[in-house]
Parts: sequence; C-alpha cells; structure tokens
Amino acid sequence: MAERDVPEEYLEGYARILADASATGRRLTRDELDSRRALGEQAAEAGFGLRALVGAHLAATRTHWPARKGACADTIMAAAAQALDAFAEGYERAQRHAVRQEEAARREFIDDLLYGRSDLGRLAQRAERYGLRLSTAHAVAVARGEAAYDEGDVVPQDVERALIARFGDRSILLTTKDGRLVCIAPGDQDEVLAFFAKQAYAATNGGRVAIGRPQPGAAGVVQSYEEALNTLDLADRLELDEPVLRAADLLVYPVLARDRQAMTDLVASVLGPLQRARGGAEPLLETLTAYFDAGCVATVAARRLSLSVRAFTYRLERIHKLTGADPSDPVHRYTLQTAVIGARLLGWPT
Repeated sequence: MAERDVPEEYLEGYARILADASATGRRLTRDELDSRRALGEQAAEAGFGLRALVGAHLAATRTHWPARKGACADTIMAAAAQALDAFAEGYERAQRHAVRQEEAARREFIDDLLYGRSDLGRLAQRAERYGLRLSTAHAVAVARGEAAYDEGDVVPQDVERALIARFGDRSILLTTKDGRLVCIAPGDQDEVLAFFAKQAYAATNGGRVAIGRPQPGAAGVVQSYEEALNTLDLADRLELDEPVLRAADLLVYPVLARDRQAMTDLVASVLGPLQRARGGAEPLLETLTAYFDAGCVATVAARRLSLSVRAFTYRLERIHKLTGADPSDPVHRYTLQTAVIGARLLGWPT
C-alpha cells in the first residue's frame, strides 16, 4: 500500500507531539505513548502494511518539521523515534494477537476434522480456508518419531518446506496431533503422501510412517486418520520392521483381530501346547515368526535367529511334536501362521 493511502487518522496527534518536543525538549508522556500504541493496533487490524505506515510517519515528520528558529533536530528526531517505536509496538502486539487467534482457529479446525466433530457442512466451509475440498476423497499419513512435535518445531517446518518446494499448493494440509506429524492430501495424489513419508522418516531420524486409505468426504478424513493410527499400533504389536506402512497392505490383521474371543481360542488351542516346552513358549513362537517372515525358508530364518540350520530344524520338529501341526505342511502352515499372527496381536504368551 502506498504512503498516500494511509489515512490521516493513524497519524492523529503526531504533528502536535513534534511541535511540543521541539518547544520543550521533553520526552513523550505515558498517555502519548499509549495513544501511539493504540493507533498502531488499529492500523494493523485495518490491514495496513508496516512499511507504508513508517513511510507515512517519515513523510509527516518532514511536513510538520518545526520551522521555529533554534529548533533542535536531535530533540525532534528523538521524539519521532519514540513515537514510531510505540506505534510499531502496538502494531506488533495486534499482529501477535491475530496470529494467536489464527493458530487457535486452525487447531480447533484440525481437532474437529480428525475427530469428526462439528456440522459437516460448516466443516467443509472451514476446510476451504485451509485449501481442502472435502467433497473429494482424501488420505491421511501419520508419522511418529522418538520425540513429540508441535507445529512450531523445526521438524514439521522442515517437512512442510520440502512439500511446498516439491508440490507447491496442491490442497495439502500438514499439521501435528498428539506429538505426531499428520499430512492430509487428495486421495488421487499418492505421490504427495509417499514424498511426505520419505521426508518425515528422514526428519524424525528413522521414525515410522503409516498411510491410511483414501476415503470420501469429511468422515473419510477421520476414517483414513484412524486407519493410519491403527496401522502404527499394529506395527508395534507385530514388531514390523518397515519404516513406511500402508493400511491397505495390512487389512488382514484388523479382520483377524475383530473377533478377539475367536482369536484367543485359536491361539490357546494351536499354540498353547508350546508352553510345555523347556524354556516356555517364547523361543518356539520366535522360531515360527522368523520362519513365516522368511517365506518358510529355514536357512534364512535360521540366519536371522543366529542359529544353525540343524538347530532351527530341530525347533520346527519340536513344534510339530507338541502341537501336532507340521509347519512344512501347507494346510497346517496356514493354521499355525494365523495363530502366530494372533499371538502377536494379543501379546501372547506374556
């Protein structure tokens, strides 16, 4: 905004202050400083730029420079600087207040969006302010590191800068929730979430990222977010090593865990006999886990457990003898593997 566009009302009393300072050599009174701060706040709230306001004050200083003979330039400039400093203080105070209000509104919107609160129509209107069109499908990715993050922290800011530099304005919302990084992107732009996962993994020093499936509407954002959170929880319980996990790839696990009583019965029936082994069930359960994770290749599984192939094969034979199920038999293998997954989901036997 040009200097001439700044209304005179934001310079009210300034000429008098310069004249009095020139005549008496005094500093500004408390009331005068307060009036400058109030005008600064009003100018900020009205949307005027600080550069234009400073320019207007400098122009007014030249215009109203006292013509009285013997006027001290140092005194006049000191009064001008004092007035402008108070004006800028009020301006900055109003800006900080506006930023706090904006942050509070943004946080309230994010909470409502991720928890499915608020009227859907109003939520959709608020979403447009942050670049989201909830009439289309969206997917949510959640990244978790060793530390908890807030929006003002270095890690989320670095990730956001990388996203903006790569994709620009693509209706992406990056935020934090409960110490985790959260990225919401249109459901047809999987490359955005994949890039977010890569950046978040690096920024969090090897944290884990989960990506929910694209879902339509405002309720779909909630569903995709919950899928991502559940995927992180599953990864912990199943001790998965992958740094980036997709809910779409792990759908079988929620299905298996849905009927907890049936899963408990399966684990107790199939794997319960392992508890009679010397050393308990855990070493043999670890053996089965490694065997299935290695694609049922004994040599690979033995290497992962730092065992000889003979020792590993002996453990498989022991499992067969105790449970009556042969891990090398396709039919028995399916039952054992399902039971092992259930044991990991349930935290059995601990």
